Amino acid sequence: MPKDAGIGASSKRREDVRFLTGVGNYTDDINVNGQAHVFFLRSDIAHGTLTSVDTAAATGMPGVVQIFTGADFEAVGSIPCGWQVTDKHGEAMQEPRHPVLAHGKVRHVGEPIAAVVAETLEQARDAAEAIVVDIAELPAVIDMKEAVKDGAPKVHDDLTSNLCYDWGFVEENKAATDKAFEDAAHVTTLELVNNRLVANPMEPRVAVGDYSRGTDDHTLYTTSQNPHVIRLLMGAFVLGIPEHKLRVVAPDVGGGFGTKIFHYQEEAFVTFAAKACNRAVKWTSSRTEAFMSDAHGRDHVSKIQLALDADNNFTALRTDTYANMGAYLSTFAPSVPTWLHGTLMAGNYKTPLIYVNVKAVFTNTVPVDAYRGAGRPEATYQLERVVDKAARELGVDPIALRRQNFITQFPYATPVAVEYDTGDYVATMDKLEEMGDFAGFEARRAESKKNGKLRGLGVNCYIEACGIAPSNLVGQLGARAGLYESATVRVNATGGLVVMTGSHSHGQGHETSFAQVVAEMIGIDESMIEIVHGDTNRVPMGMGTYGSRSIAVGGSAMVRATEKIIAKAKKIASHLLEASETDIELKDGAFSVAGTDKSVAWGDVTLAAYVPHNYPLEDIEPGLEETAFYDPSNFTYPSGAYACEVEVDPDTGKVTIDRFMAADDFGNIINPMIVTGQVHGGLAQGIGQALLENCAYDENGQLLSASYMDYAMPRADDLPMFNVDHSCQTPCTHNPLGVKGCGEAGAIGSPPAVVNAVVDALRSGGSDVTHVDMPLSPDRVWAAMQ
Repeated sequence: MPKDAGIGASSKRREDVRFLTGVGNYTDDINVNGQAHVFFLRSDIAHGTLTSVDTAAATGMPGVVQIFTGADFEAVGSIPCGWQVTDKHGEAMQEPRHPVLAHGKVRHVGEPIAAVVAETLEQARDAAEAIVVDIAELPAVIDMKEAVKDGAPKVHDDLTSNLCYDWGFVEENKAATDKAFEDAAHVTTLELVNNRLVANPMEPRVAVGDYSRGTDDHTLYTTSQNPHVIRLLMGAFVLGIPEHKLRVVAPDVGGGFGTKIFHYQEEAFVTFAAKACNRAVKWTSSRTEAFMSDAHGRDHVSKIQLALDADNNFTALRTDTYANMGAYLSTFAPSVPTWLHGTLMAGNYKTPLIYVNVKAVFTNTVPVDAYRGAGRPEATYQLERVVDKAARELGVDPIALRRQNFITQFPYATPVAVEYDTGDYVATMDKLEEMGDFAGFEARRAESKKNGKLRGLGVNCYIEACGIAPSNLVGQLGARAGLYESATVRVNATGGLVVMTGSHSHGQGHETSFAQVVAEMIGIDESMIEIVHGDTNRVPMGMGTYGSRSIAVGGSAMVRATEKIIAKAKKIASHLLEASETDIELKDGAFSVAGTDKSVAWGDVTLAAYVPHNYPLEDIEPGLEETAFYDPSNFTYPSGAYACEVEVDPDTGKVTIDRFMAADDFGNIINPMIVTGQVHGGLAQGIGQALLENCAYDENGQLLSASYMDYAMPRADDLPMFNVDHSCQTPCTHNPLGVKGCGEAGAIGSPPAVVNAVVDALRSGGSDVTHVDMPLSPDRVWAAMQ
């Protein structure tokens, strides 16, 4: 392979050609002949009894094809939850029904009540305005702690309370952990909020349902990160469609960040309505609809405590968290504050005792589910803020305190049930200090002071668990799906390959990096390899893309399938070269006999596979196509150390990020340029959470931040030039590529670095502030200084 290609090369993203020239094929670009359009009439009340939905006037309006209400879906299944959590008492979580259209009650602003299918979107919207809905308003419950008090309004009348589950982990550790706090030389306590976020991918959600009456086949085109999972959930649990009669296609998708993992009501509706109306039905979300219907992220209220001995060694950690589920359980919502959060509370530190309690709560708000990082940012934020606070209380250097408590021996079994296979937290901190010029910080602080600004430096470390696995373990923990991945590699007679993968791409660059891996293995040009994804009729059953699993799990399946291809090709080559199969070597796109100059090109072997004149068919079948499924034996564990320098204007509270450094260990790197881009994107989202973004409700459940006029997204001028490094590489020990995943790291490591820096700045100005909740807007920072 040339040095500028294959694994480790910064190959340009091939998919960018169509994206940058405007010829990408997104779901909204798909228009089926004769399609109708749907407009959803959504509740403007957070909680109430639906006393009547009168569609009489709307039914006769121009262009109306059919109007649907909740009564039309009484015989249809509930939108399913994909993960069941068992509480600390051994009881299954409370799991309410989630209707396609509201029936009996509305439970959050934005819940769909009725759907108008019409010839045009404008006609559907006009008719929806003519529907008369009568709702007897009920008290709404928004605050999680209020929601679990006796006498609180119940979101679901058929549940015993608003508490979904009360989860303890690891329950056997609790008594010993409590004892360690009693014996501690020092205890640091911090209460904090992990603010609710809206994912806001560039492309809003879209769904197009189509139906063939002649074959009874259904097709759903949708903006999804995992089309096979949508087919399974919607077909089996909601609409009762056999999988072989349901095709789900997710074409180009303009960003997901977790919010496009889940199965949504609108997808089920258009699939159902296409058959009912005998024509295709299309829905495209408006941005305001997205704010009220896309699953939100984060929304935790936590208390964390860290115990230390007289030598400043961490001895125990305990946390209590209230996690908002919203009004219903979204697809993977119960797992996020539990198995994706509690298992990461050890962080980078050798704390011997940890106990995590999580109370998941129903409220009259939009459902909450995974958002970039999903549980790991929440764990890291708590941990890295309390470590920083402990350092200040003890009067020690925050970096020195972290270094003293780093895990240094691997593999390392944490007290929260995971085993880190490899890592080097000292190396990433060394690299961060080198990048950050910390020795020059005081001079920069003095210069800021001359200019009337307060400068602060914040550091933090993170570790995350990616490539969630293995299937048998997560099944025991409540997952209702496997977490393997698949790949089929089909070699054409002329030597080109089509790789069909269950890992969906929605901005990650799979079409480039996956091709690099296969090209490296065979020794051919990357242009000879096509990557296919996103169509359940074309690719084998796969679990999709989330949790930074694509290269670690999907890529490993692709490697295994390619290995099968190479093994069969070697058999054919051995006959062509009249040599023993064990003597055949593949290098730079040619098969050769070891120790000789006899060789045959890759293309000649692949042609022979389909024109089988030179090998015995009783030993080798014609053709060259193989499938592999890969189920990982463990998570992968990316880690890193981040630093942020800010300036704070003491007169206004405005925070400006001046410098940001990120040193990451992602294991082996496939494409450094793509990895750098992933880190940049994650940092922008994490900084957005730290400084700007906040999804806010009033006491009546009205969403106060339902547009970009009220929800502040980070822009280019809010961000510095990032200094990122991923040269510290400790390869994963249990997947064939040695990769760990990189897509969520920036969003995990950046929020605590920013908050730590702002607190440091405020204290340098004489304030005794110990914490400011995100987002650190100017008014919050100014108020903290007062």
